[in-house]
Amino acid sequence: MFGFAVAAHPHDPRTAWFVPAVKDECRVPVGGRLVVTRTTDGGKSFAALGNGLPESDSYDLVYRHALDVDRSGNGLAMGSTTGNLWTSDNGGERWSLVSAHVPPIAQVAFR
Repeated sequence: MFGFAVAAHPHDPRTAWFVPAVKDECRVPVGGRLVVTRTTDGGKSFAALGNGLPESDSYDLVYRHALDVDRSGNGLAMGSTTGNLWTSDNGGERWSLVSAHVPPIAQVAFR
């Protein structure tokens, strides 16, 4: 797998989120299923979080600056090259689609 987007927890250095893709030459979700992987042990293990994300036939690529975590470490936002925007308010356990009708998203940010 090739991990592209990364967001680090603002207070816990062992926690981070990644949006994996197949590899550099084939930037699509692994197996056509969009997931965000989370580590809470500094990269020793990862949990795939996909509740609310496309389970099959996904071509969503998430650029480096299109995944962000808020100051609390619970809120996440993620936008894709296919114009989909999702948010999570529980560390990625559950995702909600905000919009599927915007141009390709290159960056998201919390203020």
